[in-house]
Amino acid sequence: MNKIIENIEKAEATNSLTREEIIDILYDNECNEVLYKAADRVRKKYMGDEVQLRGLIEFSNICKRNCMYCGLRSGNKNIERYRLMPDDIIELAKKGVHYGYRTIVLQSGEDDFYTIDKMKYIISNIKKLNVAVTVSVGEKTFEEYKAYREAGADRYLIRIETTDKKLYDAMDPGMSHEDRKRCLRDLKKLGYEVGSGSLVGLPNQTIESIADDILFFKEIGADMIGIGPFIPNADTPLKDANSGDFHLSLKVMALIRILLKDINIPATTAMETLDKNGRIIALQSGANVVMPNITEGEYRKLYALYPGKICINDTPAHCRGCITGKIQGIGRTVGKGKGFRNKASEKK
Repeated sequence: MNKIIENIEKAEATNSLTREEIIDILYDNECNEVLYKAADRVRKKYMGDEVQLRGLIEFSNICKRNCMYCGLRSGNKNIERYRLMPDDIIELAKKGVHYGYRTIVLQSGEDDFYTIDKMKYIISNIKKLNVAVTVSVGEKTFEEYKAYREAGADRYLIRIETTDKKLYDAMDPGMSHEDRKRCLRDLKKLGYEVGSGSLVGLPNQTIESIADDILFFKEIGADMIGIGPFIPNADTPLKDANSGDFHLSLKVMALIRILLKDINIPATTAMETLDKNGRIIALQSGANVVMPNITEGEYRKLYALYPGKICINDTPAHCRGCITGKIQGIGRTVGKGKGFRNKASEKK
């Protein structure tokens, strides 16, 4: 039997692979379908057929960071900046609950306008709507994370982007890889469900470092992992770089499902930018979460992380109906709960 298929079968049976075995699978392109089907079976076994929907509010595109790959980088002078006021964010969350979302995701650039008091006000008021609250606003101090948690935040998303320190330093000037990892440790300590993830296809990224990313997510005990292909933005220094590969991103996601069997994995919008059925393909290859955008109006266009972002001209109501139809079209159902991680070993 093909050694790659043997390793995929071993992974499905044991939820374990060595670094070398992961590297071999990532290099191989003959057995992709075998890998995707195995990931889908692991997803079905541990997560069932429910797809968790999470309403995403992108409330500010102002960012003090200058990451080389990101359209929101502080050095981008071509982007029209915006920030929503706390009460406007809470209103969007109320509409999200009306559309049927049981988790609200608050995401922004690293914008210091949102002080601890403002964030506590936003989080605590949204928490009153009987939803789970996920926050994704970048690197903060332990005290800030603690304040958000006490105000009611349940989950926090902060992508490591790459575990390769040299690559991280090149991609994220003025930032510290150790600080990034410290944030993940702090969040774990404070009892958050912790989400991380990586970009696949960054310039000078190696297959070996991607394998290290996967093992890192297992090591930190992540509760949610988002994987997206790198998509070059014309307003960044990486504008002429090649896009990440859709299938390599899908393989990374599938391996994460098999090795971290019971975590939440979103089918990311970037997948659909590279393939018009990208999110559905991801849902059939291990993913179990979709995060439709519930930001309204022109702000949907202005949160321009990368070009070709899907659904920027849709209304939140249309997005909700559209994704529900797609989910039902592949024989899955929309989850009715808040979508907390159910660890296989300890049912919550």
